[in-house]
Amino acid sequence: MLISIVAPCYNEEDVLERFHEEVQRVADDLLPLGHDMEFVYVDDGSRDRTLAVLERLADRDPRVRYVSFSRNFGKEAALLAGLRHASGDSVVVMDADLQHPPRLIRRMVELREQGHDQVIARRTRTGDRVTRTLTARLYYRLVNRLVDVELVDGVGDFRLLSRRVVDAVLALTEYNRFSKGLFAWVGFPSTTLAYENAVREAGRSSWNLRGLLNYGLDGLLSFNNRPLRAALWLGMGLLLCAGLYTAWIVGAALVHGVQTPGYVTIITAVTALAGVQMVMLGVIGEYTGRIYYEVKQRPHFLVKATNVKRTKDLIP
Repeated sequence: MLISIVAPCYNEEDVLERFHEEVQRVADDLLPLGHDMEFVYVDDGSRDRTLAVLERLADRDPRVRYVSFSRNFGKEAALLAGLRHASGDSVVVMDADLQHPPRLIRRMVELREQGHDQVIARRTRTGDRVTRTLTARLYYRLVNRLVDVELVDGVGDFRLLSRRVVDAVLALTEYNRFSKGLFAWVGFPSTTLAYENAVREAGRSSWNLRGLLNYGLDGLLSFNNRPLRAALWLGMGLLLCAGLYTAWIVGAALVHGVQTPGYVTIITAVTALAGVQMVMLGVIGEYTGRIYYEVKQRPHFLVKATNVKRTKDLIP
Protein backbone atom coordinates (compact mmCIF):
# COMPACT_ATOMS: atom_id res chain seq x y z
CA MET A 1 0.00 0.00 0.00
CA LEU A 2 1.26 3.45 -0.95
CA ILE A 3 0.93 6.09 1.75
CA SER A 4 1.10 9.78 0.88
CA ILE A 5 2.25 12.33 3.44
CA VAL A 6 0.70 15.73 2.69
CA ALA A 7 2.34 18.60 4.56
CA PRO A 8 1.48 22.27 3.92
CA CYS A 9 4.45 24.55 4.59
CA TYR A 10 4.62 28.25 5.32
CA ASN A 11 7.97 29.72 6.38
CA GLU A 12 9.22 26.35 7.62
CA GLU A 13 12.86 26.42 6.45
CA ASP A 14 14.17 25.93 10.00
CA VAL A 15 12.27 22.71 10.64
CA LEU A 16 11.69 21.07 7.24
CA GLU A 17 14.93 19.08 7.22
CA ARG A 18 14.21 17.59 10.62
CA PHE A 19 10.57 16.89 9.74
CA HIS A 20 11.62 15.01 6.62
CA GLU A 21 14.12 12.97 8.61
CA GLU A 22 11.33 11.98 11.01
CA VAL A 23 8.88 10.90 8.30
CA GLN A 24 11.70 9.10 6.46
CA ARG A 25 12.33 7.08 9.61
CA VAL A 26 8.65 6.15 9.74
CA ALA A 27 8.76 5.18 6.05
CA ASP A 28 11.73 2.88 6.69
CA ASP A 29 9.82 1.20 9.54
CA LEU A 30 6.75 0.62 7.38
CA LEU A 31 8.59 -0.66 4.30
CA PRO A 32 9.11 -4.22 5.65
CA LEU A 33 5.35 -4.34 6.34
CA GLY A 34 4.57 -3.78 2.67
CA HIS A 35 3.91 -0.05 2.80
CA ASP A 36 5.70 2.39 0.53
CA MET A 37 5.56 6.14 1.07
CA GLU A 38 5.66 9.39 -0.88
CA PHE A 39 6.06 12.91 0.53
CA VAL A 40 3.95 15.74 -0.85
CA TYR A 41 4.99 19.20 0.34
CA VAL A 42 3.00 22.32 -0.53
CA ASP A 43 4.80 25.64 -0.14
CA ASP A 44 2.07 28.18 0.58
CA GLY A 45 3.92 31.22 -0.75
CA SER A 46 6.59 31.22 1.97
CA ARG A 47 8.75 34.33 2.37
CA ASP A 48 11.81 32.46 3.58
CA ARG A 49 13.87 29.71 1.88
CA THR A 50 11.25 26.98 2.24
CA LEU A 51 11.19 26.38 -1.52
CA ALA A 52 14.97 26.04 -1.65
CA VAL A 53 14.84 23.44 1.13
CA LEU A 54 12.15 21.52 -0.73
CA GLU A 55 14.22 21.55 -3.92
CA ARG A 56 17.18 20.20 -1.95
CA LEU A 57 15.06 17.45 -0.39
CA ALA A 58 13.69 16.48 -3.82
CA ASP A 59 17.24 16.16 -5.18
CA ARG A 60 18.17 13.79 -2.35
CA ASP A 61 14.96 11.77 -2.13
CA PRO A 62 13.04 10.79 -5.30
CA ARG A 63 9.92 10.22 -3.19
CA VAL A 64 9.64 13.96 -2.48
CA ARG A 65 7.19 15.96 -4.57
CA TYR A 66 6.55 19.62 -3.99
CA VAL A 67 4.22 22.33 -5.22
CA SER A 68 4.98 26.00 -4.58
CA PHE A 69 2.27 28.66 -4.80
CA SER A 70 2.70 32.02 -6.52
CA ARG A 71 1.69 33.69 -3.25
CA ASN A 72 0.16 32.83 0.11
CA PHE A 73 -3.29 31.38 -0.59
CA GLY A 74 -3.88 29.98 2.90
CA LYS A 75 -3.72 26.56 4.51
CA GLU A 76 -7.03 25.41 3.06
CA ALA A 77 -5.74 25.91 -0.48
CA ALA A 78 -2.50 24.14 0.45
CA LEU A 79 -4.42 21.16 1.81
CA LEU A 80 -6.47 21.01 -1.37
CA ALA A 81 -3.35 21.08 -3.54
CA GLY A 82 -1.74 18.34 -1.49
CA LEU A 83 -4.79 16.09 -1.69
CA ARG A 84 -5.05 16.65 -5.45
CA HIS A 85 -1.46 15.63 -5.94
CA ALA A 86 -1.38 12.69 -3.49
CA SER A 87 -1.54 9.36 -5.31
CA GLY A 88 -1.44 7.04 -2.30
CA ASP A 89 -4.00 4.46 -1.27
CA SER A 90 -4.04 6.31 2.04
CA VAL A 91 -3.16 9.94 2.71
CA VAL A 92 -1.84 11.35 5.98
CA VAL A 93 -2.40 15.10 6.38
CA MET A 94 -0.14 16.80 8.91
CA ASP A 95 1.75 20.01 9.68
CA ALA A 96 5.44 20.29 8.93
CA ASP A 97 6.37 22.01 12.23
CA LEU A 98 6.46 18.69 14.19
CA GLN A 99 3.49 19.64 16.35
CA HIS A 100 1.90 16.59 14.73
CA PRO A 101 4.16 13.71 15.88
CA PRO A 102 5.25 11.54 12.91
CA ARG A 103 5.55 8.53 15.26
CA LEU A 104 1.74 8.28 15.23
CA ILE A 105 1.67 7.44 11.53
CA ARG A 106 2.40 3.77 12.12
CA ARG A 107 -0.49 3.46 14.57
CA MET A 108 -2.73 5.25 12.08
CA VAL A 109 -1.82 2.73 9.40
CA GLU A 110 -2.61 -0.14 11.77
CA LEU A 111 -6.05 1.34 12.48
CA ARG A 112 -6.61 1.88 8.76
CA GLU A 113 -5.97 -1.83 8.18
CA GLN A 114 -8.74 -2.58 10.67
CA GLY A 115 -11.24 -1.01 8.26
CA HIS A 116 -11.39 2.65 9.32
CA ASP A 117 -11.54 5.14 6.45
CA GLN A 118 -10.53 8.03 8.68
CA VAL A 119 -8.07 7.77 11.54
CA ILE A 120 -8.30 11.11 13.33
CA ALA A 121 -5.65 12.38 15.74
CA ARG A 122 -7.22 14.23 18.66
CA ARG A 123 -4.93 16.55 20.56
CA THR A 124 -5.25 16.77 24.32
CA ARG A 125 -5.00 20.24 25.79
CA THR A 126 -2.27 19.38 28.25
CA GLY A 127 -0.13 22.46 28.77
CA ASP A 128 -2.58 24.93 27.22
CA ARG A 129 -3.55 28.06 29.07
CA VAL A 130 -6.76 27.74 31.06
CA THR A 131 -8.34 30.64 29.18
CA ARG A 132 -7.60 29.04 25.81
CA THR A 133 -8.99 25.68 26.93
CA LEU A 134 -12.20 27.24 28.25
CA THR A 135 -12.60 29.37 25.13
CA ALA A 136 -12.15 26.34 22.86
CA ARG A 137 -14.66 24.27 24.81
CA LEU A 138 -17.19 27.09 24.75
CA TYR A 139 -16.72 27.55 21.00
CA TYR A 140 -17.20 23.87 20.18
CA ARG A 141 -20.22 23.62 22.46
CA LEU A 142 -21.78 26.61 20.69
CA VAL A 143 -20.88 25.66 17.14
CA ASN A 144 -22.10 22.08 17.49
CA ARG A 145 -25.54 23.41 18.39
CA LEU A 146 -25.62 25.27 15.07
CA VAL A 147 -23.73 23.37 12.37
CA ASP A 148 -24.96 20.30 10.52
CA VAL A 149 -21.82 18.26 11.28
CA GLU A 150 -20.10 17.47 14.57
CA LEU A 151 -16.81 19.23 15.27
CA VAL A 152 -14.78 17.67 18.08
CA ASP A 153 -12.58 19.74 20.38
CA GLY A 154 -8.91 18.96 19.78
CA VAL A 155 -9.48 17.46 16.33
CA GLY A 156 -7.72 19.25 13.49
CA ASP A 157 -6.30 18.36 10.09
CA PHE A 158 -3.92 15.68 11.41
CA ARG A 159 -5.49 12.44 10.17
CA LEU A 160 -5.21 9.48 7.83
CA LEU A 161 -7.70 9.32 4.98
CA SER A 162 -8.52 6.38 2.75
CA ARG A 163 -8.55 6.91 -1.01
CA ARG A 164 -12.34 7.00 -1.16
CA VAL A 165 -12.45 9.70 1.51
CA VAL A 166 -9.87 11.75 -0.42
CA ASP A 167 -11.87 11.38 -3.63
CA ALA A 168 -15.05 12.41 -1.79
CA VAL A 169 -13.38 15.53 -0.35
CA LEU A 170 -11.94 16.48 -3.76
CA ALA A 171 -15.42 16.20 -5.26
CA LEU A 172 -16.49 19.10 -3.00
CA THR A 173 -15.44 22.08 -5.10
CA GLU A 174 -16.58 25.04 -3.01
CA TYR A 175 -14.22 28.02 -2.87
CA ASN A 176 -14.66 28.78 0.84
CA ARG A 177 -13.28 25.58 2.33
CA PHE A 178 -13.27 24.48 5.96
CA SER A 179 -11.48 21.15 5.81
CA LYS A 180 -12.25 20.09 9.37
CA GLY A 181 -15.94 20.35 8.56
CA LEU A 182 -15.54 18.76 5.11
CA PHE A 183 -13.82 15.72 6.61
CA ALA A 184 -16.71 15.36 9.05
CA TRP A 185 -19.34 15.94 6.35
CA VAL A 186 -18.18 13.12 4.02
CA GLY A 187 -18.48 10.63 6.87
CA PHE A 188 -17.28 7.01 6.37
CA PRO A 189 -16.12 4.78 9.26
CA SER A 190 -13.81 6.75 11.55
CA THR A 191 -11.84 6.30 14.74
CA THR A 192 -9.95 8.70 17.00
CA LEU A 193 -6.39 8.51 18.27
CA ALA A 194 -5.42 10.74 21.21
CA TYR A 195 -2.00 12.35 21.57
CA GLU A 196 -0.42 14.91 23.84
CA ASN A 197 0.17 18.43 22.66
CA ALA A 198 3.65 19.03 21.22
CA VAL A 199 5.50 22.34 21.10
CA ARG A 200 6.52 23.91 17.82
CA GLU A 201 10.09 22.91 16.98
CA ALA A 202 11.15 26.12 15.22
CA GLY A 203 9.81 29.37 13.84
CA ARG A 204 6.63 31.14 14.85
CA SER A 205 3.05 30.22 14.24
CA SER A 206 1.27 32.24 11.55
CA TRP A 207 -1.99 32.03 13.54
CA ASN A 208 -2.94 35.16 15.45
CA LEU A 209 -6.12 36.16 17.27
CA ARG A 210 -7.67 37.62 14.13
CA GLY A 211 -6.87 34.50 12.13
CA LEU A 212 -8.36 32.24 14.78
CA LEU A 213 -11.53 34.33 14.94
CA ASN A 214 -11.91 34.22 11.16
CA TYR A 215 -11.29 30.47 11.17
CA GLY A 216 -13.93 30.00 13.84
CA LEU A 217 -16.37 32.12 11.85
CA ASP A 218 -15.73 29.98 8.77
CA GLY A 219 -16.60 26.90 10.79
CA LEU A 220 -19.82 28.50 11.95
CA LEU A 221 -21.02 29.70 8.54
CA SER A 222 -19.77 26.98 6.19
CA PHE A 223 -22.18 24.22 7.13
CA ASN A 224 -25.51 25.80 7.99
CA ASN A 225 -27.83 28.75 7.40
CA ARG A 226 -29.01 28.98 10.99
CA PRO A 227 -27.62 32.50 11.57
CA LEU A 228 -30.00 33.66 8.83
CA ARG A 229 -32.85 31.78 10.49
CA ALA A 230 -31.83 33.35 13.82
CA ALA A 231 -32.10 36.79 12.20
CA LEU A 232 -35.68 35.98 11.19
CA TRP A 233 -36.62 34.83 14.70
CA LEU A 234 -34.90 37.81 16.29
CA GLY A 235 -36.81 40.16 14.00
CA MET A 236 -40.10 38.50 14.92
CA GLY A 237 -39.18 38.71 18.62
CA LEU A 238 -38.39 42.41 18.35
CA LEU A 239 -41.67 42.97 16.50
CA LEU A 240 -43.54 41.21 19.31
CA CYS A 241 -41.75 43.28 21.94
CA ALA A 242 -42.61 46.46 20.02
CA GLY A 243 -46.26 45.44 19.88
CA LEU A 244 -46.36 44.72 23.61
CA TYR A 245 -44.61 47.99 24.39
CA THR A 246 -47.06 49.90 22.20
CA ALA A 247 -50.01 48.26 23.95
CA TRP A 248 -48.50 49.17 27.33
CA ILE A 249 -48.02 52.82 26.28
CA VAL A 250 -51.60 53.06 25.00
CA GLY A 251 -52.97 51.46 28.18
CA ALA A 252 -50.91 53.80 30.39
CA ALA A 253 -52.14 56.81 28.40
CA LEU A 254 -55.79 55.78 28.83
CA VAL A 255 -55.39 55.29 32.58
CA HIS A 256 -52.97 58.07 33.56
CA GLY A 257 -53.15 60.41 30.61
CA VAL A 258 -50.47 61.33 28.10
CA GLN A 259 -47.02 61.67 29.64
CA THR A 260 -43.78 62.98 28.16
CA PRO A 261 -41.75 59.98 26.94
CA GLY A 262 -38.36 59.41 28.45
CA TYR A 263 -35.33 60.57 26.44
CA VAL A 264 -33.08 57.79 27.72
CA THR A 265 -35.62 55.12 26.77
CA ILE A 266 -35.85 56.40 23.20
CA ILE A 267 -32.09 56.67 22.71
CA THR A 268 -31.52 53.19 24.19
CA ALA A 269 -34.19 51.63 21.97
CA VAL A 270 -32.90 53.34 18.81
CA THR A 271 -29.29 52.40 19.52
CA ALA A 272 -30.14 48.80 20.37
CA LEU A 273 -32.27 48.32 17.26
CA ALA A 274 -29.60 49.92 15.06
CA GLY A 275 -27.01 47.55 16.50
CA VAL A 276 -29.22 44.54 15.87
CA GLN A 277 -29.81 45.70 12.28
CA MET A 278 -26.07 46.07 11.66
CA VAL A 279 -25.38 42.60 13.05
CA MET A 280 -28.07 41.09 10.84
CA LEU A 281 -26.74 42.95 7.81
CA GLY A 282 -23.29 41.59 8.64
CA VAL A 283 -24.61 38.02 8.75
CA ILE A 284 -26.38 38.47 5.42
CA GLY A 285 -23.25 40.10 4.02
CA GLU A 286 -21.11 37.11 5.03
CA TYR A 287 -23.35 34.69 3.15
CA THR A 288 -23.62 37.06 0.16
CA GLY A 289 -19.85 37.42 0.06
CA ARG A 290 -19.43 33.66 -0.04
CA ILE A 291 -21.87 33.44 -2.92
CA TYR A 292 -19.85 36.18 -4.67
CA TYR A 293 -16.64 34.18 -4.44
CA GLU A 294 -18.35 30.97 -5.57
CA VAL A 295 -19.87 32.65 -8.64
CA LYS A 296 -16.53 34.05 -9.81
CA GLN A 297 -15.09 30.49 -9.91
CA ARG A 298 -11.50 31.59 -9.49
CA PRO A 299 -8.91 28.85 -8.92
CA HIS A 300 -8.09 28.00 -5.33
CA PHE A 301 -4.37 28.52 -5.98
CA LEU A 302 -1.76 29.23 -8.65
CA VAL A 303 1.42 27.16 -8.95
CA LYS A 304 4.77 28.92 -9.26
CA ALA A 305 7.11 25.92 -9.20
CA THR A 306 6.86 22.14 -8.94
CA ASN A 307 9.04 19.10 -9.56
CA VAL A 308 6.29 17.08 -11.25
CA LYS A 309 4.69 17.25 -14.64
CA ARG A 310 1.61 19.41 -14.88
CA THR A 311 -1.24 16.93 -14.87
CA LYS A 312 -4.97 17.41 -14.60
CA ASP A 313 -4.67 16.73 -10.86
CA LEU A 314 -2.55 19.85 -10.41
CA ILE A 315 -4.87 22.16 -12.31
CA PRO A 316 -6.90 24.21 -9.75
